[in-house]
Amino acid sequence: MINFQDKVSFIWSIAEILRGPYKPEDYGKVVLPLAVLRRFDCVLDSTKEEILASTEKFASMNEEAREPILNRVAKQNFHNISKYDFNKLLSDSDNIADNLRDYINGFSKTARDIMDHFDFDRQIDKLETNNLLYLTIKRFSEIDLHPEVVSNVEMGYIFEELIRRFNENAEAGDHYTPREVIRLMTHLLFLHDDASILAKPGLTQTLYDCAAGTGGMGSVAQEYLSSVNSSAHLEFFGQEINGESYAICKADILIKGADAKNIRLGNTLSNDQFPYDKFDYLISNPPYGVDWKSYQKPIVDEHEKQGFNGRFGPGTPRTSDGQLLFLLHLLSKMKPVTAENPQGSRLAIIMNGSPLFTGDAGSGESEIRKYVLENDLVEGIVALPNDLFYNTGIATYIWILTNNKAPLRKGKVELVNAVDFYRKMKKSMGSKRNEITEEQINRIVSLYGDFQEGEYVKIFDNEDLGYAKITVERPLRLNFQVNEERIARITEEKGFMNLATSKKKGEAGLKEIEAGKELQTQIINVLRSLVSNELYKNREAFTKILKDAFKEAGITVGAPVLKAILNGLSEKDETADPCMKNKTEMEPDTDLRDTENVPLKENVHEYFEREVIPHIPDAWIDKSKTKIGYEIPFTRHFYKYTALRSSTEIMEEIRMLEAEIAEQLKKVMG
Repeated sequence: MINFQDKVSFIWSIAEILRGPYKPEDYGKVVLPLAVLRRFDCVLDSTKEEILASTEKFASMNEEAREPILNRVAKQNFHNISKYDFNKLLSDSDNIADNLRDYINGFSKTARDIMDHFDFDRQIDKLETNNLLYLTIKRFSEIDLHPEVVSNVEMGYIFEELIRRFNENAEAGDHYTPREVIRLMTHLLFLHDDASILAKPGLTQTLYDCAAGTGGMGSVAQEYLSSVNSSAHLEFFGQEINGESYAICKADILIKGADAKNIRLGNTLSNDQFPYDKFDYLISNPPYGVDWKSYQKPIVDEHEKQGFNGRFGPGTPRTSDGQLLFLLHLLSKMKPVTAENPQGSRLAIIMNGSPLFTGDAGSGESEIRKYVLENDLVEGIVALPNDLFYNTGIATYIWILTNNKAPLRKGKVELVNAVDFYRKMKKSMGSKRNEITEEQINRIVSLYGDFQEGEYVKIFDNEDLGYAKITVERPLRLNFQVNEERIARITEEKGFMNLATSKKKGEAGLKEIEAGKELQTQIINVLRSLVSNELYKNREAFTKILKDAFKEAGITVGAPVLKAILNGLSEKDETADPCMKNKTEMEPDTDLRDTENVPLKENVHEYFEREVIPHIPDAWIDKSKTKIGYEIPFTRHFYKYTALRSSTEIMEEIRMLEAEIAEQLKKVMG
């Protein structure tokens, strides 16, 4: 790495000429695409004349057929057929904007696509309007980025350092994950019990990021594997929804001399660009709390129509937070464990606290947790320190999942509490106030790899994180009395009021309404004949009295009307007999309905007899409503009780502070 930082500093210094027309957080919109253009310009310099000659020779061919031919001539994965380069652009200052556009349009499809998504055409106009275009191009032409001077690896580092600086300079640092967090994720991702797998000569593996951003995770993962096995090759695949981030990611791949076809644009959840691909390793930091309501139809359709043959078989979370959708998407990209591929796949994803516990049993979130835990896919979860990210200070967690757990880890989930493993930064960057040092990364990885319970590590059986949510019912108990107050309540019951309505039109409808009103009057008259002070505490016995009275009066009362009459004449009464649904089943009182969460390892009946029956002897479990739920209450498992200070200690401190304040006031007042 010869003069690596010098080159970065030189390119960074070019941004200073943009001051004024551009805000510091927007410098990257000019510097990054021009750094890419300058590298492309230098890489293609040695074959420029051959390309121009070949372009003329194959002019009759369409672009698609001609592209691979010209790429071979250029000895790269891209080429440029424009007569211009950086030097020729500077020779015609009056037409530099038009000539620069001609130069950009001369690139082959992949490189041109990068510039299109940088939206650089708009910056050309802005630079030209502010008389900065010629000066900026001139400054970039002064840095030598030829491959003989700057290797692909070095250029990759230069470009990534520029990305890092510009993202840190931005107000929110969107689409960027701090490098130390990616390094920790990568170490955990490749932390495999069988180290010989990574050490195989000429090893080729695939890595996929479904929210690739600027491609930082792929770059760090490639660096890591290369450090373990210099002959290994990690092919990076990524999809990104943001056009500018997509352009940066794709440019980074092309700058390093690799094929950028594996970087694709689009919404991962609603428009998967790798529908049939499976990968060895998967890594991602998807957006937290992303609202997916605007594109929920294709996701819900896939869930309902394809089930487990699609990506979202286990369920879908609430539309206000799509993190678990990204997790399910990544799981669908895992390579199955087979004789040809015994290694399976490993997955590392960063999410906030919501996926750990949001959603009750039976909800989409709980069903997804149930799926990953019952299928023994969750290897471990690491709680990160707060204030690590540029755009949020909330708690975050790295989930590690695999479909090929080591024998020691089968049926287990490891929780590592690394919230205290950080160092305060000298200068905050947005919400980022803390960083994880290399020593702390190694310590966290060691704790995770050792798989031993301790102060920072808890190990659970998968079942420990599940529970049966039982519905506890109590019988409905009502008393009944016929008096004017309760009769008046009947007239407000919907079933009774509906007697005097009709769906028919015209005279037939009027007749039906009149007949209904007449029946209402007859019912009220029968009830008034039953007025007394007697209180009935058995619904079945009282219902028989009512039916006998209506029969004697020659009135036919339907079930909805009878129900309305009973509702009006009843009141809750704990001393009354239970109301029966039939001869053997009691009717539950919905107002008294409650739920209990019973740990999966406990016998539900024994729990119920021990915890419920002593307090409410007439309760029972409605087994038809029982649901299995899962949650991971991370904080609860690592909670440390801190004893409250005594009132004497607090008063003593107050007295000391009062004395100190009084002393200071004396000095001030003289």
